Amino acid sequence: MSGEATNRTAAPALGAFDRVALGIVGLSIMTFLLGWTTLFQRTSPDTAVAGLSLFTLFGAVFLLAGAGLISAGLASYVGIFETTADQYTGIGTGVGFGVLGFAVGGLVTTIAFGVGATGSVAVGLGVALVTVGVVAVLPEDLGTTLPVGLLSLAWGALLVTGIVDASWFWNPPSLEATFYAPIVVPLATIALSLLVAWSGAIVSEGFGSQGRQNGAYLLIGLNAFGMIAVLLLLILFVVRKGLPKLLEGAQLGPGLSISVPFVTKGVMLGQQFNGIFPAIVGTVWLVIGAVVLAVPMGIGAAVFLTEYAEQGRFTAVIETATNALWSTPSIVYGLFGYAFLVPRFGNSNSLLAGMFVLGFMLLPLVVITSRESLKSVPDEYRDASAALGVNQWQTIRSVVLPAAMPGVITGVILGVGRIAGETAPILLVTSGQPFPARAPSILGSFRFVATPPFVQNEALLQASSALPYQLYAVITAGVGQEEAFGWGTALVLLMVVLGFYAIGIASRIYFRRKLHQ
Repeated sequence: MSGEATNRTAAPALGAFDRVALGIVGLSIMTFLLGWTTLFQRTSPDTAVAGLSLFTLFGAVFLLAGAGLISAGLASYVGIFETTADQYTGIGTGVGFGVLGFAVGGLVTTIAFGVGATGSVAVGLGVALVTVGVVAVLPEDLGTTLPVGLLSLAWGALLVTGIVDASWFWNPPSLEATFYAPIVVPLATIALSLLVAWSGAIVSEGFGSQGRQNGAYLLIGLNAFGMIAVLLLLILFVVRKGLPKLLEGAQLGPGLSISVPFVTKGVMLGQQFNGIFPAIVGTVWLVIGAVVLAVPMGIGAAVFLTEYAEQGRFTAVIETATNALWSTPSIVYGLFGYAFLVPRFGNSNSLLAGMFVLGFMLLPLVVITSRESLKSVPDEYRDASAALGVNQWQTIRSVVLPAAMPGVITGVILGVGRIAGETAPILLVTSGQPFPARAPSILGSFRFVATPPFVQNEALLQASSALPYQLYAVITAGVGQEEAFGWGTALVLLMVVLGFYAIGIASRIYFRRKLHQ
């Protein structure tokens, strides 16, 4: 029996054992990557790799990996190789495999035998309970390899034999949905690849605490890589779809000037190349107005709550309220603006109403992040300033706020990323003609008057378009322009948001460097 207390000095070294385990990890990483490329249609089920279709290759890899894991676990258990496997796998791993057993048992029962939802849940619970009980008491070298190996063999056999191929689909009777192989197979392959890689990483270190640590590191690393890969693939997908429209009619002018009609023109009859310049200007002004409204107010509220207010029930209520407001759906903010702001701004949609609504959305996050940033400033800074005879406000202004500014800017960056892409509030309080010919002239519309508030700006009180609203009009409602126009708009919106991010990151770096000078 395997166990750290078992003496295995006569067992051979782990050279071949390690090579098998590392080979399993390498194969699982390969299927993990190919699963993502298939999911995002960079490769297809019919893509040939080493003379095999992609799904058949997946199946062959999982057959090899499953056989390798089972062989490695049994070899450790019978003492062929010296390992440091624990006597028991443990309840934590058992529960994890139990959750997997519930999902697999329920799905197999439904797909293979047509059992209804109640029956599949009952079977899934039974499989889960048995799996938890068995895996938890198995020796570690068996408990971490046999379940993954058996599941890998089963999935590999389904793919190699063609039971699940590119034409396979599942239409559950209880759902109004159909699941097709080009989506299901890559998702299942990605998930199983993570499990196989985790198990292989544990085997490669001879089980024990070092093996568990190695498996956890690899699993976390692959998950992080997967999230980053999804983000990059989404960006590349939008770029591929939108770049042709963005560059349509683009020209190099004299003096290396570049003319891109899509971002410099509006939509006009008889114009060869229509563009989205008014929507870009509308989006930028909405974000600027929201930031001007929310950032000073949010920082001021955070300073009061952190530096002046007594920490008690009042601050606890405010903290709960700000957290709740940040979690409030954007459509609720839009309805608030539609009911309370629009009637007070001439009873019509306007840029100003949109600025207020987006500012209200941004305000809770600014308060939350500013408070946390102010709390993170060491009290020694305040004490040292007070020891020099500086009053509290001067200490806050000259010491505490500069030290907290990088964290404050981080919160603003996150908030701007959210509000810049919001559609529902803009649709309710700002939207007008979705494809205007001219951009709102905010700076040129200010004028002084003899009556309060002595300054007027008619452009702020007029409806405007914005990139999210225009994208909604094209893609969802099918209004006005072709689909390619919508993808170009999506690409420009992405670039605008990334531009705001870049400004925020540069500001954060500036304040951080200034703090450490």
